[in-house]
Amino acid sequence: QVQLVESGGGLVQAGDSLRVSCAASGRPFSMYAMGWFRQAPGKEREFVSGISRSDVNKYYADSVKDRFTISRDNAKNTVYLQMNNLKPEDTAVYYCAADLRPNAWTVLTSIGSYTYWGQGTQVTVSS
Repeated sequence: QVQLVESGGGLVQAGDSLRVSCAASGRPFSMYAMGWFRQAPGKEREFVSGISRSDVNKYYADSVKDRFTISRDNAKNTVYLQMNNLKPEDTAVYYCAADLRPNAWTVLTSIGSYTYWGQGTQVTVSS
């Protein structure tokens, strides 16, 4: 089992940058594929980005491609989401997710693929 705690959310202006972090505790962090999702008010939770255990493979939703970057530091048990050129439509609660995977190259993109979730961190982008 792994526990996930997100941090780094806040209120920013359009065009600004922000980095959110997700600290994991429990089983060895390197055993987990990690992902970021977000949920805006009145909308369903949606995939943002995912990263494989090996840190080699990454995948992004089209809406954030070329603006967001996912990374992980297995020594610090932390996954990051660097968000640049933020837009008002990026406003949402951002959730970190993890799933234990024997395959080091797998990137998970669906909500149902993840077993563990954090409590979320609010990101608000004003226009």
